[in-house]
Amino acid sequence: MRPLSVLDLSPVTTGISGAQALRNSLDLARLADRLGFARYWVAEHHNLPNIASSAPDIMIGQIAAVTERMRVGSGGVMLPNHAPLQVAERYKVLEGLFPGRIDLGLGRAPGTDPVTSYALRRRQDDPASDDFLERFQELLLFEQRGFPESHPFRKVQAMPQDVALPPIYLLGSSDYSAQLAAHVGAGFSFAHHFSDFDPVAPMTMYRAQFRPSPQRPTPLAILALHVVCADTDDEAERLASSVDLNFARRRQGVFQPIPSPEEAAAHEYTATDRAWVARNRARLVVGGKDRVMAHMAPLIEATQADEVMVTSMIYDHEARKHCYELLAEAFGL
Repeated sequence: MRPLSVLDLSPVTTGISGAQALRNSLDLARLADRLGFARYWVAEHHNLPNIASSAPDIMIGQIAAVTERMRVGSGGVMLPNHAPLQVAERYKVLEGLFPGRIDLGLGRAPGTDPVTSYALRRRQDDPASDDFLERFQELLLFEQRGFPESHPFRKVQAMPQDVALPPIYLLGSSDYSAQLAAHVGAGFSFAHHFSDFDPVAPMTMYRAQFRPSPQRPTPLAILALHVVCADTDDEAERLASSVDLNFARRRQGVFQPIPSPEEAAAHEYTATDRAWVARNRARLVVGGKDRVMAHMAPLIEATQADEVMVTSMIYDHEARKHCYELLAEAFGL
């Protein structure tokens, strides 16, 4: 069975505060470490009332400090929001503190709406076009000391100088990042938990086009899924109703903390709402252990995933922890 990992967004619900959501992440990380999960990644999102994870580098340090074995990383740093030198130094510091346990996952999107994105970047260049590739190349040049002699950054060193940048993973929801990750010899994680794109093509493309690099001689492809697992199919369906209502509201441009199953049961869905929920259910994995594994196994094989990473936006923290316990059992951790 493949290694199993966690993608955590520190979900905020109608029953808890953002501060409690962050503390819940530390609690879940301790459990995941005990259960034998391979890695624990935290996301970067901004201006979303249902997600407290806005500063992954801070959370990575906190999580690594309370765990012992699993790797901890970003899923991911939204590079358009950050100066490459700043990213290099922060993740070198983390690697220096927790050697061999840090991952640097990078994303192309800002992780928020256009206005918030501008607020995050307004003292940078603010180019109108997508400058992810430029920023990514700059990050690599800082690490490789590869700027030309005449470049003003030639003498700039990312500190601490004697600590290597952690392994890089590119995050994607289509084939662009898959091709780029293959070209530079980085790891790749496909975001099937929110993408409408068929994951098979980009993940197999990544493997076929992969070029070995000094950092990574062989490809490593991660399949990220949204899973709601419980003791029974019926209980999982009840828990997933929170996800359904949250998604229906988002499609209407309404962003709120994650509702309880009771709130979801009382909600009056329109026909359009139900159509959007059904569409989202095509990529949401819901059920007891057997049904969940029956859903995931063919997808894992078709994508040739080296690893499975699971996010779970369950309303109740104890039920969310139990979801990961059941998955650990199903994967034989």
